[in-house]
Amino acid sequence: MADPRQNVLLDHFRRSRQAVEQALADTQFIAAMADAGVRIAASLKDGGKVLLAGNGGSAADAQHIAAEFVGRFVKDRMPLPAIALTTDTSALTAIGNDYGFDAVFERQVRALGRKGDVFVGISTSGRSPNIVAALKAARELGATTIGLTRNGATPMHALCDLVIGAPSEETALIQQLHITAAHAICYLVEHELFGAQASR
Repeated sequence: MADPRQNVLLDHFRRSRQAVEQALADTQFIAAMADAGVRIAASLKDGGKVLLAGNGGSAADAQHIAAEFVGRFVKDRMPLPAIALTTDTSALTAIGNDYGFDAVFERQVRALGRKGDVFVGISTSGRSPNIVAALKAARELGATTIGLTRNGATPMHALCDLVIGAPSEETALIQQLHITAAHAICYLVEHELFGAQASR
């Protein structure tokens, strides 16, 4: 007789597989990933950088994605400039204390961002006030704004040049699709900038 705990695990894996299959069939989702890769590669080629921010699991994703650019994703190549705005505890606590938590990313975008950069805001709900504020600031600076969020209209949509909306309603599965999409984008960026050097 199967362990009922295994059924719980298998159920999660089945829902995860279904979410990936839905993403594969979502032409808008795939096209948005491709567009993001091209835009990021173009910014980096022109001397720009990638700024990323999110809360909770999305903060971990921001750090993960930045590490793939600065380190490497598939092959050895030149490091690429990417900064997760979630890691500087002194900046986060100072800004949060003086200006409120909604400003923790917006102030950093204004300090570090430049026209031609890319800002990636990550929010599974699409409503995180500090991400919305950072997107507004990035847009004012002339940076390209990319949103990683869910399908459907959210406050982020109006502030993003490009939205990658995960086709799921479950937060954990949206997060899984976000990091899978980010890996695919990293792979495309390496291919765009380094060609065959970045192939498997």
